[in-house]
Amino acid sequence: MTMQQTLPLPGVAPERTGGHRTDHLLVADMVRPGSRVLDVGCGDGELLQLLESRGIDGRGIELSREGVNGCVAKGLAVVQGDADTDLVNYPDDAFDYVILSQTLQATRQPRVVLENLLRIGQRAIVSFPNFGFWKMRLQLLIGGHMPRTENLPATWYDTPNIHFCTIKDFVQLCDEINVKMERAVALDLYGRPVPLNLPWWVWNMFGEQGVFLLSRGGTGK
Repeated sequence: MTMQQTLPLPGVAPERTGGHRTDHLLVADMVRPGSRVLDVGCGDGELLQLLESRGIDGRGIELSREGVNGCVAKGLAVVQGDADTDLVNYPDDAFDYVILSQTLQATRQPRVVLENLLRIGQRAIVSFPNFGFWKMRLQLLIGGHMPRTENLPATWYDTPNIHFCTIKDFVQLCDEINVKMERAVALDLYGRPVPLNLPWWVWNMFGEQGVFLLSRGGTGK
């Protein structure tokens, strides 16, 4: 399977552009204007606000009551719910896109959640921290402890993340359940996508996180 991958470039670039997280901007660029979108695990609603500013009809589901209250205070249509248990209540093809941003690793059944995303939406956009990133490997190799980074700051005993995976793991899962990859991008340490045709080990080593645009069927591009 051919992917678009990312390697770090010289210099330091900010992780935010125009006040927005770079991964959020990438996700938003994958959504067609005017689409109906469900953001699963929408957090404080930052991504939903960005989507709505682009003429997208956004809805959200968030596990934490604090997150829901914050989103509602911003005028966003968000309800409290759990990706593991509540997605089954949504009908088929209810949305054009379903987004799972930086949440996959916190779900109890990632495969089932991914299957539900593509049942509810005609396309799904999934982003997650890459546990194969070189900083993760180095902390395990040299420090001998569970890694902690800016994207994954919690200690091993106090984290909501229960299913870490690498970019390569996720691609293999998509192959297993016959998911088509319309676009795949790795973001480096500074949030910069650099699409290059590189060997798997390269982008799995240097991509701090992955962002994938998925649809049903096929074996990818």
